[in-house]
Amino acid sequence: MPAVVIPLATQHYPMLARSLLYTGVTRGKQLVVLIGQPKACTLAVHNVRAMRRLTNLAVRLRPVQAARLTVL
Repeated sequence: MPAVVIPLATQHYPMLARSLLYTGVTRGKQLVVLIGQPKACTLAVHNVRAMRRLTNLAVRLRPVQAARLTVL
């Protein structure tokens, strides 16, 4: 992407993580714009905790895996 706009607000504290901020900044090839509160940016930079992702991916893949095993 040539440009990325990253909104940062303390109201969305669970989303303020260094990894997410890094991903957004590195996606901008020509321009990166941070909009929001300086405190939110500071919180994101200092938040290095890994977030547990609740995707239920394993549950969703079980039927696919079972179908493949019966075909083989």
